[in-house]
Amino acid sequence: MRIGLVVDSGCDLPKDFIDANNILVMPVPIRIGKDIYVDDRDPQRAREFYSRHEVDKNHDAETAPPSVEQIRTLFLEKAASTFDFALVQTVPKSRSPIFDNASEAAHSILSDYKKYREAAGREGPFRIRVSDSQTLFAGQGVLAAETVRLINSGMKVGDVRQRINDLTPRTTGYAVVPDLYYVHKRARKKGDKSVGFVGALMGSALDIKPILCARQDQTFPVAKVRGFDQAVEKMFRHACSCIEKGLLAPIVCVSYAGDTDAVYQMPGFESFKLCAEKHDIELLVSHMGLTGGVNIGPGAISVGLITDQETLS
Repeated sequence: MRIGLVVDSGCDLPKDFIDANNILVMPVPIRIGKDIYVDDRDPQRAREFYSRHEVDKNHDAETAPPSVEQIRTLFLEKAASTFDFALVQTVPKSRSPIFDNASEAAHSILSDYKKYREAAGREGPFRIRVSDSQTLFAGQGVLAAETVRLINSGMKVGDVRQRINDLTPRTTGYAVVPDLYYVHKRARKKGDKSVGFVGALMGSALDIKPILCARQDQTFPVAKVRGFDQAVEKMFRHACSCIEKGLLAPIVCVSYAGDTDAVYQMPGFESFKLCAEKHDIELLVSHMGLTGGVNIGPGAISVGLITDQETLS
C-alpha cells in the first residue's frame, strides 16, 4: 500500500523536503488589495513576496480557503492517482474552513475516483482521511514531517494514524511577532480576540513581545518579553530545553516570514541548532507560508516541536 500525505500551504516545511517526500500541497489564495496571490510553498515566490513588503500593516490583506471543488480536483487528479491511502492534515478548523472543505471533498470523490486510478494504472480501492493539526505554522510542519517519517519507516497506515492522533494534542507551534498592532488588526478582521487592542497598543509602546503558543486548537501567550531579539532567544532556549528533556518525535521545524538566511543570524539559533545536532534531532528550516505571513506579519518567526512540556522553561 502506498501511503501519501496532503497538507495545506500553511504547513511550514522546506520545498525540497516536500518534493523529496512527494507531499501534496493544497494552495491557499491570498488577496492583497485588489491582487490575488496563490500560496503554494514556492520559496522564491515567498522571498519576493516578503521583500516587496506586500503584507505590511498598511495593506488590506486576507486569506481565503481553497474551495471544495478545488480540493476535490486535487484529491482526484493527484492523490487518488498516486496513493492508495491519503492522510490529509489541515490548519485548525477553528481558524479556517479548509478542514470542512477538505472533509466534504473527500466524501464527494468516493464514487468517482476509480476512473482516475485506472487511468494512472493503479489497482484497488483508494482511501482518504482528513484530520485537524490543532496547531499553526512550524507546529503544523513538524506534525507533517513526523507523519512522513513514520510512513517512510514502513509502519502500517492504521498504526501511523493512531500514532499521529496521539501526538497531535502534544504538537506545539511557538511564534514571536515583531508588531503586535499588526496581529491585532488582522485578528480583528477574522473575529479573533486572542490579542486585545489595549494589549497590542501597550505592547507596541513598551516593546513587549509575547511568545505565542498554538496547541490543542488554542492560541495564547506563554511569556511576555521586552524586545524582539530577547523574545526570540527565549523561545529558542525553551526549544533547547524541550530537546534535552526528550521530544516525542526526533524533528523540529523553524519558519520565518522573510528570507530564511536571516534565521541563522538570530539570537539563540546557533545554540538551538547545536543542541538539535547533539541529540540527533532533524532540523528543518523554511519560509513561513504566505498565509502565516498575512496573519501574524512579516518578520515573524516560529518553532514547531512535539513535546509533553506545556509551560515555557
